[in-house]
Amino acid sequence: MTYVITQRCCNDASCVAECPVDCIRPRPEDPQFATAEMLYIDPDTCIDCGACYEACPVDAIYAEEDLPGHLEGFLEVNAGYFAKYPLEPDMAPPPPVRRLAKDLGTLRVAIVGTGPAACYAAEQLLSAGSVEVEMFDRLPTPWGLARYGVAPDHAQTRGVTDMFTAAFKRDTLQMYLNTEIGSHLTHEELRDSVHAVIYAVGAPADRKLGIPGEELPGSHSATEFVAWYNGNPDYADREFDLSGQRAVIVGNGNVALDIARVLTMDPSELAATDIADHALAALRRSEIQEVVILGRRGLLQAAYSAPEFRALGRLTGVDIVVDPADVVLDEAGQAFLDSPEAPYELGLKVAAAGDYAARPLRDGHKRIRFQYCVSPTEIAGDERVRSVRYVHNELSGPAGSPTARPTTDTGEVEASLVLRAVGYRGQPIGDLPFDDDRGVLPTESGRVVDSAGTPVPGIYAAGWIKRGPRGVIGSNRADAAETVAAILDDFKAGALRAPVRDRTALTDLVRQRQPDMVDRTAWQAIDRAERAAGAAAGRPRVKLATVDQLLATARRG
Repeated sequence: MTYVITQRCCNDASCVAECPVDCIRPRPEDPQFATAEMLYIDPDTCIDCGACYEACPVDAIYAEEDLPGHLEGFLEVNAGYFAKYPLEPDMAPPPPVRRLAKDLGTLRVAIVGTGPAACYAAEQLLSAGSVEVEMFDRLPTPWGLARYGVAPDHAQTRGVTDMFTAAFKRDTLQMYLNTEIGSHLTHEELRDSVHAVIYAVGAPADRKLGIPGEELPGSHSATEFVAWYNGNPDYADREFDLSGQRAVIVGNGNVALDIARVLTMDPSELAATDIADHALAALRRSEIQEVVILGRRGLLQAAYSAPEFRALGRLTGVDIVVDPADVVLDEAGQAFLDSPEAPYELGLKVAAAGDYAARPLRDGHKRIRFQYCVSPTEIAGDERVRSVRYVHNELSGPAGSPTARPTTDTGEVEASLVLRAVGYRGQPIGDLPFDDDRGVLPTESGRVVDSAGTPVPGIYAAGWIKRGPRGVIGSNRADAAETVAAILDDFKAGALRAPVRDRTALTDLVRQRQPDMVDRTAWQAIDRAERAAGAAAGRPRVKLATVDQLLATARRG
């Protein structure tokens, strides 16, 4: 028997180091790791020991005999990876855990943000020896996009937060939630309170389309919609018009697929998830029958992952519509698909698209329709969105990364709701250096640097604000490791100035500035209340979606 990695894989790579026979690929040091959409187990080498199963933080690994029917295709998917990249048992020993010498004293680090990048950084710092970590978040809840960005029907993906909860039980880590750096505490005051500050604040802003009509009522960013259905307090009062029969999503990454699923799934299935109650009520009233996903380039360049694209075919009562012409590759495209340079998952995407294109449409089913090689030129309407006008594109250049150029061929699709899912971008932080073109803090090995490339003393970054909005939850593990290594090296070299206030003084200052600060104990009270309400309703949790509700629960706890 063998173990099998499935769609839920987060690319954390925790399983790689645990495998005693080195049969999981790609490894973090492999060239394929940077672009891989998931990890794979070689069925011919696996010894059925279960070490990877125990290490997986998101329950993505199954024993072959326990594989659910709808995931059986991943047996072939795992084996297929090793047909393209045969296993070579040349694994280097894992790098030793970085630890601080006891005579260096205690390293104190503040982390702004509590999402996956922040949590991986905190976990690695705590394993380094005598380190104290202070984590800050402006919301009353931790976990960032792991709580407010993961689709509600992907509950297992949020399982990574349970791993962080277990790691953060020590008093060497303190949480300051509902506390905003730059408001309740200045950036300078925080910097003076610790040896080093890591900014792991993500990329909270969304990219614009830059076309007429983008600001019409009925046109929204994916950021807003995803945060709304996930119960983010900043978006709980938003309203989305679901009274029309068609929605258009601009962009074809995984976020677009998440939204399309939420808009077309049977609400009774969503009712078993932790979707926000206000969103569930609105979706029960929804009249949307079709979601059209517009992609600027072709099938080979689509940004969604193969596992997520394949999973659409399992939606109950939903047809996935792909034009058969879009699956026919030209000579250059086929040559690229067959080349060693093509990612393994690309063939899976093309095969899934071909399967969808061959399926007949069924009466009474909702539809998710993919349109490739089109770019919106205008969102039309008088007082609100009525339609999206677009231009067809032609591709030129290398088949792997062609350029999309508009043609004279245009089209229009009626819609009452338009959601742009064309990417996120970071925002400037205080007076720190900022790369406005990329929307990130400029860094070298995790150290924030100025325009001359000189490190800003004691300031570091991790996650999307460091590398840009790409990668999945587990991608942050290696990213955080690089930043933590830089901090440890700088501390050992004596390059970090000592804090001017101790830990108690920092806590007192925060409580003075923000009496409604939510600490770890208060968050645990919120967590227990949400889980208890969920258990009573047969759901993972019932999220509290306003700051008032969250704070009231924290106080009662």
